[in-house]
Amino acid sequence: MAETNDRVRWRTAMRAALYGDGGFFTAGAGPAGHFRTSAQTVPMARAIGTLLVRLDAALGRPDPLDVVDLGAGGGELLTALAAGTPAQLAGRVRYTGVELAGRPRLLPSTVEWRTELPDRVTGLLLATEWLDNVPVDVAEVDADGVPRLVLVDPSTGAETLGPAVTGRDAGWLDRYWPLTEPGARAEIGHPRDDAWADATARLVRGVAVAVDYGHRAGARPYPGTLTGYRHGRQVPPVPDGSTDLTAHVAWDSLLVPGDALVRQREALRALGVTGERPPLADAAADPAGYLRALAAATHAAEVTDPTGLGGHDWLLHAAGIGLPTLAIPG
Repeated sequence: MAETNDRVRWRTAMRAALYGDGGFFTAGAGPAGHFRTSAQTVPMARAIGTLLVRLDAALGRPDPLDVVDLGAGGGELLTALAAGTPAQLAGRVRYTGVELAGRPRLLPSTVEWRTELPDRVTGLLLATEWLDNVPVDVAEVDADGVPRLVLVDPSTGAETLGPAVTGRDAGWLDRYWPLTEPGARAEIGHPRDDAWADATARLVRGVAVAVDYGHRAGARPYPGTLTGYRHGRQVPPVPDGSTDLTAHVAWDSLLVPGDALVRQREALRALGVTGERPPLADAAADPAGYLRALAAATHAAEVTDPTGLGGHDWLLHAAGIGLPTLAIPG
């Protein structure tokens, strides 16, 4: 069964629902109006600022030093980074947001806003919860044990099984996510492999960091991970433009020799974000300072909690430097 007027493959439906006219990321309130991400938190901005200082030293203090945020959303992370630019980077750092939606009204004038990646990046390339929104197809094994593409009605989310998986789709599944048991599902990840390869190919010198939920061979989720989010709640994945559509990342299909894959909890701790509460004795000696430290610890706990945002992984890919110079264990 091929695509019909009311049934299309999931990759086609996701692309239209997220990035088409009236799509989730191109119209309306955007993701910040529906859910909270690591990029919107103070601890993440502080950690990335620390990483940037280390990277600047490893690169020999280039001028300019690029910070490119791919899938920048409402520019929250770039706004925080620009507001807290360390003195040693002032005048050299160049902030760029890459997003299909229009420029945020309150974005600082020092941040460039564009719809496509720059051709060359020297510095830091960030992709925070971007890969999980790169459109992918879904496969499901039928009663005869044959993996088939899943077709979906964009207006309702109703699914049917389509043609057998062939070609590159089949090759990717065979290598990274073999399906044999009837009812087993998988998201076919090679479009993400291509998107990440294109992004990192622009990195002349520096490091690219992808932050997302994901999985590896041996621990694939049996039913797949495609889901929807709206107004802070997980909802069925209906590709009508009203809902974020996301699926976890198959990290091992992205990794190349020299890369590091680190749990967010460990990455943030290596960058000074611990989530440890200040000693109660400090409350009497410095009440205002204690409250500030307590608030910082609360925010840090949010992004290091393994059952929430702390469940993210960081994929680090370096060009022209060694990852050990950044002092992030991996």
